Amino acid sequence: MDATDSNGRSKQLHVAMFPWLAFGHIIPFLDLSKFIAQKGHRVSFLSTTRNIQRLPPSHLSPLITLVPLTLPPEHHLPQHAEATIDIRTHDMQHLKKAFDGLQHQLTRFLQDNSPDWIIYDFAPYWLPSVAAGLGISRAFFSIVNAWFLAFLGRSAEEMINDSHERTTVEDFMVPPKWVPFPTKVCYRKHEVKWMLDSSTCLNASGVSDTYRSGMIFQGSDCVFIRYCYEFEPQWLTLLEELHHLPVIPVGLMPPAKATDVGDEKDDAWVTIKKWLDGQQKGQVVYVALGSEVMLSNSEVGELALGLELSGLPFFWGLRKPAGSTSVELPEGFLERTHNRGMLWKSWVPQLQILSHVSVGGFLTHCGWGSIVEGLTFGQPLIMLPFLVDQGLNARALVEKQVGMEVPRDEKDGSFTKEWVAESVRLVVVEDEGKMYKRNSMELSKIFGDTKLQNKYTDDFVKYLEKQRMSVPSNG
Repeated sequence: MDATDSNGRSKQLHVAMFPWLAFGHIIPFLDLSKFIAQKGHRVSFLSTTRNIQRLPPSHLSPLITLVPLTLPPEHHLPQHAEATIDIRTHDMQHLKKAFDGLQHQLTRFLQDNSPDWIIYDFAPYWLPSVAAGLGISRAFFSIVNAWFLAFLGRSAEEMINDSHERTTVEDFMVPPKWVPFPTKVCYRKHEVKWMLDSSTCLNASGVSDTYRSGMIFQGSDCVFIRYCYEFEPQWLTLLEELHHLPVIPVGLMPPAKATDVGDEKDDAWVTIKKWLDGQQKGQVVYVALGSEVMLSNSEVGELALGLELSGLPFFWGLRKPAGSTSVELPEGFLERTHNRGMLWKSWVPQLQILSHVSVGGFLTHCGWGSIVEGLTFGQPLIMLPFLVDQGLNARALVEKQVGMEVPRDEKDGSFTKEWVAESVRLVVVEDEGKMYKRNSMELSKIFGDTKLQNKYTDDFVKYLEKQRMSVPSNG
């Protein structure tokens, strides 16, 4: 029988986790689940059947139960599409519509299992009120950082009612009026289309992303966030002031030091490591733009020709876009670069690569998880952002002087092979790059400090233990 506290409740918590249908969200939610289980608490991890089947093989705690949900059919989606990795960007709205169809299954689970906490992502705007009605403590876990959340709106009510002041492209190209400190964190012109179309407009799901986030903020007891006070803490303070909610950083959740790859991945790493071992120290450019950035053929072409033009060795993890059969590379590119470039079209052991001595720079789309991994290993960044929070992340990291952003055309966001080559060379081999490397190594003392970051996850679990059922409803 479980031990009980002074109120007669079981000391073992039951925490339900419900991430958005993107592996960039699912994996951090799973990692957070492992931290909870390490402290002796039960976790129910809910996602769709196929996504659960695709989770990376790892030794999950027996305290973590994977709960498969059936994603309702949505005729606009490709067959078996259950995550953002399966679809094109313009189909995201249909995936959100299907996701909202999980409400009945999730409600039934909460009714039948009565967890102490439900921790969810930005998308299930209907969930906080359901959980509140069942007396379940509820929290929003943000896998993106504090400046992006602060940029979304000055209050939940404003976000829900679509009463924000920003209506033009220019409004998003400056820091919000409610940010009380100097910052250069804002969008470029070509990035604003996403904010105006995807974020603030109704779509096939019937609601905007801003509305979803507003309802999540309004109905949550607290916000957990992948962040820490040692890095740009003023954004955390601002978030609490904007939403009148406790904002609890869970730490940066740096990856475990790269050692074990896993049996089925060993052959890939053996091949890659042999190639990296043959390269000069600190000269290789590692290129990885995440699993969800869909580059056009012209963008792939300019990036490829830019890497060729740089003259530097490169390792490029290049996945084909959803819905396409192949990636189109410039004619003759592979033949011309085969002596100094490696193109890898399947799973990439990113942590092992980033920690290898031959890698001297990380060309990244600036997803928050990739930034954390790159800076954990002290890699200077060559930044090529595309969607959502990526542009804001790039601006913030340029301010910290840990790398540079690839220049782009101000109107359409296009970039050239010359701009790619110049940026890569500047960061990796030219004198200015020494400053970026020095600053990245300095930040790795925070991002890669396992003891510091583990204390955040310990404090997070203590917060769950202390606050369950006793947090007043905010909805």
